[in-house]
Formats: sequence, structure tokens, C-alpha cells
Amino acid sequence: LRGIGRFLVVVTTMQTNLFLVRHAPVVGQHGRCYGTTDVECDTTDAKAFAGLAAILPGVDALWTITPLSRTKRTADAVWAARQAPPPAYRLVPELIEQCFGDWQGKTYAELGAYGHGDAGATHRHWLTMADIKPEGGESFVEVCARVARGLDAVLETAKGGDVAMVCHGGVIRAALAYALGVSPEAALSISVDTLSVTRLDRFEGPGRGHAWRVGYVNRDPRG
Repeated sequence: LRGIGRFLVVVTTMQTNLFLVRHAPVVGQHGRCYGTTDVECDTTDAKAFAGLAAILPGVDALWTITPLSRTKRTADAVWAARQAPPPAYRLVPELIEQCFGDWQGKTYAELGAYGHGDAGATHRHWLTMADIKPEGGESFVEVCARVARGLDAVLETAKGGDVAMVCHGGVIRAALAYALGVSPEAALSISVDTLSVTRLDRFEGPGRGHAWRVGYVNRDPRG
């Protein structure tokens, strides 16, 4: 409520709650860079999925996945833990993991990750610096730009509701960069474990744009 002279003006703020889940652990990669490769994942951690079922919103929420099957398998496992049929998922291509181009399929040792090697300048916590673009792939700076577009589109649809977004570690870091207004380079330092949950709330008011609140980051669903 805001008072103006003798009049009382009601200022409404709309809150949209976003729950970002990193997919289940991948299998069969043995220290390889997989990026946008469609690989299998392990959904047998019953305690983790029971925790996700308790944390994440229900059937009335907008549930989104990416083109990579490990996100759908993870979402399906949450609903299996609830012993309930899943809702129709919304496929959001903009929220796919970073494409590493020619680096995909190579081991981190071959790429010289976290040290010095073919990848060139490397980041302390990530495969490479945010502005490095592998041949045939994309930089993390580019990932941040497309993730911001994807988030805006999803949140426009789900205004005032809940969103459960099953996606990827790089995407969640990019979402945090967008929400917090930090550089892509800084966002690469954020830990995002498999099956962890990150919560972001977006507030919007008429003529006031939007603002973000970070509820928690990298929450372990096992308690």
C-alpha cells in the first residue's frame, strides 16, 4: 500500500517461484567432457528423489525439461517417487547444457582441464574460461545470454506461479549470473551438484520491472 495525498494506492507485486534441479549423475563417461551429448543417467538414489518429491512444486506448477533425455528421466523419477503420473513437460531448448563442440567425447586430461593444455586458458572451477569458445561449440558467455532469454520466456508464461526446471549445471550457473547480476566468469565458481535444487524467486510490479531473490543454492535433497 502506498499513500498519495488523501488517496490510497494499492501496489501489487507478482511473485514467481523457480526451482532449478540439476539432472541425475551421468553414467559411462569416465571423466569425459559430454556437454550436449545425450548420455544415460543414474536415477536409483531413492533418498534423493524422495527429498526432491518433498521440495519441488506439484502438478499445478510448470515443469520444464531440455532436449537431453537425462532431464526427462530425472523429472520422471521425481514423479515416480511421488507415485503419481507426471504433468506434461514443457521442452525448452534454450536451457540445454553448454555445447563444447570438438571437445565433447575427450577426457578432461586430454583437454588439460583445470591446468594447461589444448583448452588454452582454464578456469579454476570449470573446464575453461567463460569467454573461450571451443571449435564447433559455444562459450559460457553465450550460454548465459541464451539462458536469460529462455528464463524470461518461461517466467512470462508462469507469472505468479511455480516452475520446476530440470536442467544442467551450466544452465543453473547461468541463471544465477542473470539473477544476481554477476559476470559469467564469477558464476563459474558456484558449485552445482547433481540432483541439487536452487531456488530463485522473481518479483514484478507494474512499471517497476523485476527483481530477484535467491532462496538457496545447491541444496542437497537428502536433508
